[in-house]
Formats: sequence, structure tokens, C-alpha cells
Amino acid sequence: MNPDPTSPAVPKADSTRRKIPPQVSAILAALLAGFLLGAGTVLYLVARKGLTFRLSAGAGAPVGAPPTAPSSSPSPRGVSSPPVPEVPPNLANQTPAGPGAPGTGSDLVPLAALAAPVLSNGDQLPTPSGPRRLAIPVAGVKAVDLHDTFGEARGTDRKHEAIDILAPRNTPVLAVDDGKIEKLFYSERGGTTAYQFDPTRTYAYYYAHLDAYAPGLVAGQEIKRGELIGYVGTSGNAPPETPHLHFQIFRLTPEKHWWEGQAIDPFPYFTR
Repeated sequence: MNPDPTSPAVPKADSTRRKIPPQVSAILAALLAGFLLGAGTVLYLVARKGLTFRLSAGAGAPVGAPPTAPSSSPSPRGVSSPPVPEVPPNLANQTPAGPGAPGTGSDLVPLAALAAPVLSNGDQLPTPSGPRRLAIPVAGVKAVDLHDTFGEARGTDRKHEAIDILAPRNTPVLAVDDGKIEKLFYSERGGTTAYQFDPTRTYAYYYAHLDAYAPGLVAGQEIKRGELIGYVGTSGNAPPETPHLHFQIFRLTPEKHWWEGQAIDPFPYFTR
């Protein structure tokens, strides 16, 4: 049978592919490599920024922390709930922060230059193992420089129940007694603070408004009278132009909670 003369001729498929010139291949490969490198860099920076944010936002807050936070002073009346640590500018890992913090300024007193602590000439603090004589907790301050501020009003509803020891910013703050650092804590009122228990765990010594902790200071650390705890500052609600140490003694309850006890006037134990 003859083919239909009206049917169009079907062209043969081209069995060969066009080859991309080597110059074009090189350009495309370079563009792809640049894109992949740029995308990888962006992803790395985003991931690193997110990790840094999570670490800074979550540091210092223990898992399962109790529900309420204390003021700068422990509650001397009744039983209070355990506090939730706020996110501190000077964390419990002792990374100093803020102006004049150790390692960032040149106006700090070198550790080697610290003199022996000034022992008070006041009453001795009674404990089950015998009376204990305290040292004045700010380097260079003498008993005659102190003023009793324990009964002063703070606001309309509370008393001071502590002693304020004025000193230049970054003056060393020294342990008043042997004992253990029970807690390093940041609060809205007290700022950067440290709680120390005496060796018999009868009393807590409270140091507040610190500018920074001593390098390497950690909770649970044994400490001797006169050893460095931190530096005088204005953290918390202290007036920025009035650096001072807010120091308090309180008798612990049988539960030995670091945030709870009966405040005791420190002044008679520093001077007669």
C-alpha cells in the first residue's frame, strides 16, 4: 500500500545533546559554591546567636525552682516560701559584670594588698560552740566609722534591720567570720548578694549591693574570716551615687533556710 501523500513527514529525533561549554560550567559551579557557602554561614550565625540567647536568658535559674522571691532582706517573721533566683547580671558562676568588675577595671585593690581583717571590739556572737568575734566586713573601715542604722525606717512598712557601711566603690568586702558560702543570689532590692553561714549554722551573714563577687567565689565554698567575698557597689536599689555594703545578721530557723530567720542588730558586735 502506498503511504498517504497528505500525511506530514515525521522528523527524526535528534539523538545528540548540546554540550555546555566549559566556561559556562565553571561559572555555574562557582555560583553554586558561593550560594552554599553563604547559606551555611547564615545558618551557623543564626544557630550560634540562638544558643547564646538561650544560655544568657536561662543561666542561674535552677530546674524546679520554688515559686516566690524574697526582698533584699530575709523574712524575720514566720515561715516564707523559698525564692526563685532572678536572672543576675553577676551570675553564680562568678563571671563578673558591670563597671569596675574584676578583670574589667584598674581601680580594684589587689588581693595581695589586702590587710588583715579588723577585729571588732564589740560583743562576741554566742554560738553552741562558744562565742565568736566578728571582723568588720569592709576593708579599711574601723569601728569608730560605723553608725547603727538597724532601726531606721525604710519606706512606710518596714525597718532597715541591717547596717550600711559606706565605702568607695570596689572597696573589698571581707568575710566577717569563718563559715561557708551558702548562696549567691541576685534580688531586685539587694542586687548582687552573698549569704554565708557561720561554722555552727546558727547564723547567716548577708552581704548586699555588691559590685561584683570575688573571682572564683562559688556557693558551697568554705571561707575564712577576712577572705575576699566581693566588692562594695550599688547593685539592686542602692542609690548609684552612694556605694555601700548592706550587711545583716540573722538567726537561722531550725530548717536552716538561707532566706529565712530573725534579724539581729550587727552594730553591738562591731563596736561597744
